Amino acid sequence: MATALHKQITQNKINTILIMLIFVAIIGLIGWLFAWLANNSAILIWCIVISAAYAVFQYFFSDKLAIMSAGAKDADEDEHSRYFRIVKKLAEDAKVPMPRLYVINDSAPNAFATGRDPEHAALAVTSGLLDIMDDRELRAVLGHEMSHVRNYDIRISMITFGLVMLVGLLSDFGLRVLWYSDRDEEDNSPIGMLFVLIVLVLSPILATIVKMAVSRQREYLADASSASLTGDADGMIDALRKLDAHNRPMHQQNVATEAMYISNPLKKSVLSRFFSTHPPIEARIERLESVKK
Repeated sequence: MATALHKQITQNKINTILIMLIFVAIIGLIGWLFAWLANNSAILIWCIVISAAYAVFQYFFSDKLAIMSAGAKDADEDEHSRYFRIVKKLAEDAKVPMPRLYVINDSAPNAFATGRDPEHAALAVTSGLLDIMDDRELRAVLGHEMSHVRNYDIRISMITFGLVMLVGLLSDFGLRVLWYSDRDEEDNSPIGMLFVLIVLVLSPILATIVKMAVSRQREYLADASSASLTGDADGMIDALRKLDAHNRPMHQQNVATEAMYISNPLKKSVLSRFFSTHPPIEARIERLESVKK
């Protein structure tokens, strides 16, 4: 088990680098298109510099932004003693530092973990989760979140979702530049302009697909890791069933942090099943049932 965990952590660190390279390539391409549209090569350099500065800022401060955007408050150890007691034991078992704990005043049951590494991790749970989960189920949910911390999933998700936002912003800006571009007509070949339009439209779609793939896989892994960490796959299954039965949108919804939660916090729509960053609960339960066999 230790060897498998080590391999998973190593793979997550490698995936972090690969994901960053993919997004650097996408951002570089968008920057080159900006430069081409404006007929100014300096724009490409500025685009890369600004993107790099954004990535550094996002790396060090995105956890604080996530906590603020969720409306989370510091958990009180006296008031939330059960919460503290379970996380402390899980942190000891997982051999990671005790994360900072927060509570979100929301009746919708949910939870998320954030941070750039186990030494700078934070956990947030809703008051609704604490209300409906018994100790066994709460331990499974918190084990899921602690697995994200131990496996360095929090770093991958933090970088991925921050860069997805950046690609979306750059693409939107690029489309505006394309619309109002004052390049000479002879420079605007129909094929070239069509290529620019396709890239600017497809870039955020590609970035979103990468985000979905990363998020769905990490949820399956965290479910299995929680079952291993707690030694109770049935506890994780029961917790998922209860999350599914009580699922509803959170009051303070945020698309940017959607994938961080154990259950989708957004309002469901017709297409949500296809574009959700979360695999269906029934599929997650099936995976856990297969692990038990």
